[in-house]
Amino acid sequence: QVQLVESGGGLAQAGGSLRLSCAASGRTFSRLNMGWFRQAPGKEREFVAAISRSGARTNYADSVKGRFTISRDNAKNTVYLGMNSLKPEDTAAYYCAATNSLAVVTTDSSYDYWGQGTQVTVSS
Repeated sequence: QVQLVESGGGLAQAGGSLRLSCAASGRTFSRLNMGWFRQAPGKEREFVAAISRSGARTNYADSVKGRFTISRDNAKNTVYLGMNSLKPEDTAAYYCAATNSLAVVTTDSSYDYWGQGTQVTVSS
């Protein structure tokens, strides 16, 4: 089992920045590919970003490419999501997820473990 705990959400103005963190425990973190997803009210959960075990490979949704950065620190068992140039449409609950898959996957069904989520609200 893997436990994931997100933090760092909150309120930001459009154009501002936030950094989300996700602390993992329960299994060797460096053996897990990690991802971030988000879900806005009334919408389906959508992929945001993913990162490989070593951090060498990343993948981003087109909607956040160039604005968000996913990174990880295997020594701290933590994955991060840096968010710049925030837009009101980025408002959502953000979820950290972990997968045993060897691929950097973008579908939520491919992830085995999920955090409880952290809310991000961007005001215009």
